[in-house]
Amino acid sequence: MDKKKIILDCDPGMDDSMAIVMACKSEALDVLAVTTVNGNYPAEVTCVNALKVLEMIGRTDVPVGKGMVAPMVRATPKDPFSHGADGQAENFLPEPTTPRSPKHAIDLIIDLVKANPGEVTLISTGPMSNIAMAMRKEPEIIPMIKEIIAISGMFGLNKYAFANCTGDTPQSEWNVFVDPEAAKIVYESGVKLTCLGLDVATHFDVNLTDDDIAALDASDKPEAKFLRQAIRFVNNRGFEAYCTSIDCMAVAYAIDPSIVETFEGHVGVETKDGLTLGMTVLDARHHFVWKQLPVVHIGRKADHAKFLHLLMELVLQ
Repeated sequence: MDKKKIILDCDPGMDDSMAIVMACKSEALDVLAVTTVNGNYPAEVTCVNALKVLEMIGRTDVPVGKGMVAPMVRATPKDPFSHGADGQAENFLPEPTTPRSPKHAIDLIIDLVKANPGEVTLISTGPMSNIAMAMRKEPEIIPMIKEIIAISGMFGLNKYAFANCTGDTPQSEWNVFVDPEAAKIVYESGVKLTCLGLDVATHFDVNLTDDDIAALDASDKPEAKFLRQAIRFVNNRGFEAYCTSIDCMAVAYAIDPSIVETFEGHVGVETKDGLTLGMTVLDARHHFVWKQLPVVHIGRKADHAKFLHLLMELVLQ
């Protein structure tokens, strides 16, 4: 079976770091590049963190491109959630010796899509600034992108969507909230977009068992030790283990789409400042639907047991 060609656009972050581990260790995926963006931390930190993770798992063959240092039109908001002093749950990985790609993340995306037309899946686990700017810089790549799978939005499908909002407005998700203008461009681009929102990605069922924790403790793999420390870090701050693997859901879906049940819906991204900034508004009405809003695929229900099994399998293999 041919491997699925992916570019992982991310802002590591502990959960982005684990998403890199999953993607690079999966036999189903061919990771063409990791591109990093300002989001959980400044772009310089996220780029260095991506290089650290790739060195940790021995995948220095994967190029890393540093991307946008700020949202497209606004200032970077302060993240209310902390990933620690190092941005990686205080794992304090060694400083990387591998150089980043000489190409900017935007150009890396453009060049790889052009070199592999119709074959590249973009996995977006951070703000969509790099992807939107690539679309603006070279619009001809838009129909060449196979699909985009994103940790993006909240759609109000269950109590977890509301309880675990990660943006800094009452009903927003962090990646959209940081750069809503970029999200709007990508949502409206016409590329097949699957949004795995807080409804499925921040679920309390994403919690490892005692046996899973014991397996991480017993493993000599550095990535297992990384995940174990991340769980310890969030638990010590009153959060649950799902925080360490939110972004992994997008990689898991790329590997096995049966993990998440999706449906199509018309969605708009709110870019006005105030109470609703960054909201992804789903028009779920029977009548009078705003059909001018783009249609996206939305995660409705996830098989969290299957997801966690895949995560543990890849971390420990």
